[in-house]
Amino acid sequence: MTAAFGPGALRLAGLAARLLGWRPAEFWEATPAELAAILSPPAASGEGLSRADLNRMMEREP
Repeated sequence: MTAAFGPGALRLAGLAARLLGWRPAEFWEATPAELAAILSPPAASGEGLSRADLNRMMEREP
């Protein structure tokens, strides 16, 4: 890896703020997988969210 963590994280935090309306705390609380899932186009398979995934996300809600 040649890029430093800081500049990349700063770009992603700015992207999350502009596109998702996230505040800094919301960005830092998200996992890389969550950020990738939100910023990625929908899957072509048409599979919806599983009940287990939904339950896991609901457990994280304050």
